[in-house]
Amino acid sequence: MKTDDLIELLAEDATPQWPFRRLFDFALLAAVAACAVVFFATIGPRPDFAHAAETVRFLFKFVITLTLATGAVGLSLAMARPGVRTGPWLWLLAAAPLLLLAGVAAELAVVPREAWMTRLVGQNSAFCLRVIPLLAVAPLACVLLVLRRGAPAHAGRAGALAGLAAGGIAATFYAAHCPDDSPLFVAVWYSVAIAIVTAAGYLGGRRLLAW
Repeated sequence: MKTDDLIELLAEDATPQWPFRRLFDFALLAAVAACAVVFFATIGPRPDFAHAAETVRFLFKFVITLTLATGAVGLSLAMARPGVRTGPWLWLLAAAPLLLLAGVAAELAVVPREAWMTRLVGQNSAFCLRVIPLLAVAPLACVLLVLRRGAPAHAGRAGALAGLAAGGIAATFYAAHCPDDSPLFVAVWYSVAIAIVTAAGYLGGRRLLAW
């Protein structure tokens, strides 16, 4: 067999490769869908969701979690492709804690001092610490798997960003169930729960994403 004929035959048998961006988008959709399935199959939205959606504190939770998730997802995608600018996504990610600090400051200004600890502890702190990491399991797996098809220069850092993105997605769904709307509660318990997922992502990234 001639060399040219062999090359042509191999080319015909080769499986087409999807562009990484398309794979990443598909993995992200799968991550959100999986989290949604687990959420609605287990805890679901709070009974007074419609009424709560008319309050600023309830909606502010989604501003924080969606900003965090979007920034982390964008930064994960950028870091998986060497040479892609991370600046805009990094600024968006940094906006999440700044917005949360502003919300905490506003809460402290309008709530009497004697009510601060009650708002911070809330009603479901332990439940929050369990549920957000559980909701984040499938999204974290989806993002880590697709990052293996990329070329992240720093495996642990890319894994941590995957965990941050998964934690942000999970926290967004959990916020629809959580009866604790105070920024004080979000700043403490949501942050701890997301930090747990981020740490898991870091460890998973070091194991799965290293070249």
